[in-house]
Parts: sequence; structure tokens; C-alpha cells
Amino acid sequence: MAFRPRMQTQTRHYRTLQPLRVRTWPGVVADVWHVQGAQGAGGFYLSPDPRLVVFLGPPPRSLSLRTSETGHPMSDVAMLYVPAGQPLWSAMDGEETFAHLDFHLEAGPLQQRLAGLIPSGKLSETVMLADAADVKGTQSLARMVADEIERPSRPAMMLDGLLSAILAEVLNLPHEPMEHTGGLSPRQISAIRRHVSEALPRRTSVAELADLCGLSESWFSRAFRQSTGETPQRWLTRQRLETAMEMMLSTDRGLAEIADATGFADQAHLTRVFRASQGLPPSQWRRMRAGCD
Repeated sequence: MAFRPRMQTQTRHYRTLQPLRVRTWPGVVADVWHVQGAQGAGGFYLSPDPRLVVFLGPPPRSLSLRTSETGHPMSDVAMLYVPAGQPLWSAMDGEETFAHLDFHLEAGPLQQRLAGLIPSGKLSETVMLADAADVKGTQSLARMVADEIERPSRPAMMLDGLLSAILAEVLNLPHEPMEHTGGLSPRQISAIRRHVSEALPRRTSVAELADLCGLSESWFSRAFRQSTGETPQRWLTRQRLETAMEMMLSTDRGLAEIADATGFADQAHLTRVFRASQGLPPSQWRRMRAGCD
């Protein structure tokens, strides 16, 4: 499913000067705004997805931003990273025209993009940069992205590379990566194991586990394989099979009942999976193990 931003916006006395231009690629929606704000203009913004905003010229001097209704306003902001769920207020004390580039970012792919480069908690912090010397080079990159959005001629691969460079500057990523596998965290793996165990006998889908981790299905599958060495589908099947084997040894329930209790379609399905794994049918394996006890 394609990523779509879900930002709530309430504004007053802002006027768009040009049609909105948008470009999308996996995990990203980027748009360019040309705006005129009147004195007394303002807005409220809240998104469940992270955002990166870069002003495409000198930061508007009349504009101030706050992250709470009573918080200290920050002015001369040239670019900012807004984490998922962080409310933002804007206000203008004069009339001014400006343009900005917005990146709406899907949380899962963003986490994977930065895996090994930044502590996960860093992505929950708001970053506002106002020092012109610090952002001059990054604004040049942003203008390249904006030009490509307004006059498309290059593949999304180029835009994605520019986005990575901008993120590196805004989030102050280190030159050397942290020691990290780039896969799922131990907390995520534990949550998956607990969820699958509690979900039996219902069959758990990969999409369900991806949603549990806040990742797209494709990103989750790659991260899961990097962490465990096997695909989510194979791991899920193994979990069901191991549970079924435990039940064969610890209960006198029939194979059809065990298959139903562990998420297999039926006894024949359990038998096929068991034979492929153990080299013999479950009934024979069960008798052999019972004879050894």
C-alpha cells in the first residue's frame, strides 16, 4: 500500500501563490509550497508521521514556531525535523512571502534508513535549525529537490539521495555508524514472540507483525531476516510446528485438534509441514518419542 500523509492542519491568513507540486517515492511524499502570510497569520499542525521542512530561501523573519501552546516561540528557523505526533504552532507578526519544501516520511522506512546511524530515541526529538552558516549547504540540496519536484526530469533515486544528505545534516548524523545490525531491536523481537504465542490458534500474518513494529511489510521482512536469519513466513511456520510438537508430547490430543490449536489449516497441512521438517509423519514421530519415554 502506498504511503499517504495524514497531517491535520488548521491555518488562518495564509495564501498559496502557486499550485502545490508533489513528488512521491517509497516511504516519502515531498511537496513544495509558495505562501504569502499576512500579519496575524498562524496555524496548527499535527501528523502521525515524521516531517522534515526546509525553507527555500532566507528564513521568514516574521514567522515563529512553537511545539506547545505556551512554549517559547523560535524565530528565523531555516529548517526543522518534526517527529511523529509532535504538535506544531506557527504565527506571523508581519506580512511576508516565502517558500518551503516539506518531506512527509513513513516512520518504518525512516527508522530503517537511519539504522546504525542514530539512536532510535533521537527520532522522537524536534530539531529546529536557525543558524544560516549551518544550513546554507543543506538549503542548496533542498533547492535541488524543489526544482526537480516542480520540473521533473530525474529519477526518484536522485531525490532519495538528496533526502538522505539533508537528513544527515539536520539530525547531525555521525561520520562513523554506530554498532548496530540494522535489523529489529530485541524489544521488537520479544513483542513479536509474545504476540504470536498469544495469537494461537489464529494464523498470524506478516502484515500484522509489520504493523506491530510500525514498519511496512517489505521493510519488516528485510529487517526480520537480518535479525533472525530466516523469513517471517518460515519463522512463523516453525513456531507453529514447534508448538505442535510440544503438544504431541505433553498431551493426548489428536493430530487434527493439535493442528487446529496451532494455526495449521488442517491435519493434512500439519502432516506436510512436519514431514518436510522431520523426515517422517507426525504420527510415527509421536509413537517413536512415546516409546523412548
